[in-house]
Amino acid sequence: MAGKFYYGGQAVVEGVMMRGQKNMVIAVRRPDGELAMTTQPLGNLYTGWLRRTPLTRGIIILLEAMILGITSVIYSANVSLEDEGEQVSGVMIWITVALAVVFAVALFFMVPLFLTRLLHIGSPLLFNLVDGLIRVAIFIAYLKAMTLVPDLKGVFAYHGAEHKAVNALEDNALLEVESASRYSTAHTRCGTSFLFVVLIISVILFAMVGLRSPWLMVLSRIIFIPVIAAISYEIIYFSARHANNRLVHALLLPGLWLQKLTTREPDARQLEIALSALKGVVEADTQASQAAPVELTR
Repeated sequence: MAGKFYYGGQAVVEGVMMRGQKNMVIAVRRPDGELAMTTQPLGNLYTGWLRRTPLTRGIIILLEAMILGITSVIYSANVSLEDEGEQVSGVMIWITVALAVVFAVALFFMVPLFLTRLLHIGSPLLFNLVDGLIRVAIFIAYLKAMTLVPDLKGVFAYHGAEHKAVNALEDNALLEVESASRYSTAHTRCGTSFLFVVLIISVILFAMVGLRSPWLMVLSRIIFIPVIAAISYEIIYFSARHANNRLVHALLLPGLWLQKLTTREPDARQLEIALSALKGVVEADTQASQAAPVELTR
């Protein structure tokens, strides 16, 4: 028997994308204040057996987050530029993303490695603990730096709105601004928490590699990324389903705390956008032939 499906999404330019069982919905606030919304069916890669199989689903979801995320950003950016008569080039966005991925791997995996090697630590365990601590410190500093960018404040608010909407749905609350506004801007399945788990799991796996030649250690950092993503997703998957357990909740706290850096309290208009996207994707899934109906109210 299929397990319960958990909805989720991400913030985009002046809006929110929500991912469902069979569909993706993007809701964006136009420059004139009106709502723009599009529904797109999901391909087999995002709905097939690999997406539901332990370990492989973590890798698929990582690819999914990147592909669907960029598709959503392109749509939302173009909607926001309607009044200016401009369009965002999809090719340029993908080139930017590729460069961002290279930058992220270098910053969070290569820089900590080379900084730790400067300390000439002989113990593999101690080396990787220090390497991990530097990686976490860089990650937190990076998130903190992002909060200082004025243009990202709106994105963080939409991120908070996305969490409020999903929290309301999972509590069977009415998907309206007044009721959803009472919910938290934090969520156990947030990508910020996932990335934090990735950093912790990387310490364990890299410790198994031990102290090798610099190039072999660099290669291991790259090769292990899919493995780390797969294991980390299973931890998030399990934790989200046992969040009421005190021990599990305690383990989730660092990730929840970090979400304070990537979310902001949304205003009513931003929350309305997130709720519109969520209601849209739930309704689209309900209309799909193989999707089970989802109750929207208590």
